Amino acid sequence: MSRIGKKPVQVPAGVTASVDGQKVTAKGPKGELFFVANDEVSVKLDNNAVVVQPLNETKDARAKWGMSRTMIENIFKGVKDGYERKLEINGVGYRASMQGKNLQLALGFSHDVVYQTPEGITIAVPKPTEIVVSGINKQQVGQVAAEIREYRGPEPYKGKGVKYAEERIVRKEGKKK
Repeated sequence: MSRIGKKPVQVPAGVTASVDGQKVTAKGPKGELFFVANDEVSVKLDNNAVVVQPLNETKDARAKWGMSRTMIENIFKGVKDGYERKLEINGVGYRASMQGKNLQLALGFSHDVVYQTPEGITIAVPKPTEIVVSGINKQQVGQVAAEIREYRGPEPYKGKGVKYAEERIVRKEGKKK
């Protein structure tokens, strides 16, 4: 039994939710998102809460039960508060800046890396060594942050590169004489 799937998802204040078959739509102050649940689970709206149940007791249906409930919870949180991911840049001469809607990164290459901001995502650079990626779709925010980090991931000897703000880099000891 899914412990996560058993709990109904409460619709937060300021968010309107509707269920049309397998499609759950949420409208809030930040925007509108939808999630289409798998055919192996049923989705119902009961007194301001979305209830997800598996249609049968197969392993596949039970696996999709908890995932569907979490995805619905994520769209509710996204349209109400939004998501944000912070990145830090470490290294001499490594910096970021905004060029219109595009992010320009100086990461020690012979050229600057220009990252085009996708639709629905906002990138801010409060300091040259800090990047804030925000949006209403949790998956898209994480994907954009991962793509930016991929240009120059943190290395274990000096810690240079782009890392998540909460990430801890396990440092290695250098060569000994």
